[in-house]
Amino acid sequence: MKSKKEVVSATMKDVAQKANVSTATVSRALMNPDKVSQSTRNKVEKAALEVGYFPQALGRNMKRNESRTILVIVPDICDPFFSEIIRGIEITAAEQGYLVLIGDCAHQNQQEKTFIDLIITKQIDGMLLLGSRLPFDASIEEQRNLPPMVMANEFAPELELPTVHIDNLTASFNAVNFLHELGHQRIGCIAGPEEMPLCHYRLQGYVQALRRSGITVDPHYIARGNFTFEAGAAALEQLLALPQPPTAIFCHSDIMALGALSLAKRRGLKVPDDLSIIGFDNISLSEFCDPPLTTVSQPRFDIGREAMLLLLDQLSGQNVSSGSRLLDCELVVRGSTTKNKP
Repeated sequence: MKSKKEVVSATMKDVAQKANVSTATVSRALMNPDKVSQSTRNKVEKAALEVGYFPQALGRNMKRNESRTILVIVPDICDPFFSEIIRGIEITAAEQGYLVLIGDCAHQNQQEKTFIDLIITKQIDGMLLLGSRLPFDASIEEQRNLPPMVMANEFAPELELPTVHIDNLTASFNAVNFLHELGHQRIGCIAGPEEMPLCHYRLQGYVQALRRSGITVDPHYIARGNFTFEAGAAALEQLLALPQPPTAIFCHSDIMALGALSLAKRRGLKVPDDLSIIGFDNISLSEFCDPPLTTVSQPRFDIGREAMLLLLDQLSGQNVSSGSRLLDCELVVRGSTTKNKP
């Protein structure tokens, strides 16, 4: 096994001799891989590993004690909502030579020690939180010793982190107001978990839109779910059992809206003629279900990109003050909503 000293001292010339190519070809294969054939690239990469050669940039990073690696904490890796945010993060990170590690918070207990180890051993330079909580307990004082962090998608003022998100309250207000303009008076809400800040803001938007329209807010018309298809279906079942069930439903996520849509069909209801449904997020599936889902479109790729750019600013020594960066969103009207028939 080579020592670190030997690893760093290997040169491009050593790789060229091992792969039996010119140093120019080695340079192209490692820095501009598209300029050489796949077989040449494979040969050069294999030789680089064998002689222990790391490109100059990596050598410098080792000296500066940088890992060029970012840890992204995802509340639930199985939720398709996060895929486009992660893509925005990864593409932006790769442009600057950073690698992205994904940590799934849904299995937090097993992962907690791993996350802390990564930080202590300085295997990560920074963290991006896609939820509202740290993946481990840390006081405000302890947080100051953590690597730079940015929050994307959520907004939790108590963490005092730079944040990229949308105005969830206004987006929800507009969605519910749209249902009222279609003539709906009995508007139900399938809300997400109470402890999530974004769900709090989306519920506030729902409540404010009803009040603005002169509709009494009935707590029976609000059902809770955990952002799964099953939760959306169970919540709609609960709302349909009411003496006067809603004629329209506002959901805190497309996944729950799709669960509700499926349940409505199984109960023999026609969407949107018997029941209008609005989702939130504009995941790909919302465009291709039947009928296609009216939903609030979040700029998910841009949320990921902007959050990564904020983190890169911090890593380059810039003073990024905490506070929120609001990105625009819009209501996309499709076939799951229509005028209420009196």
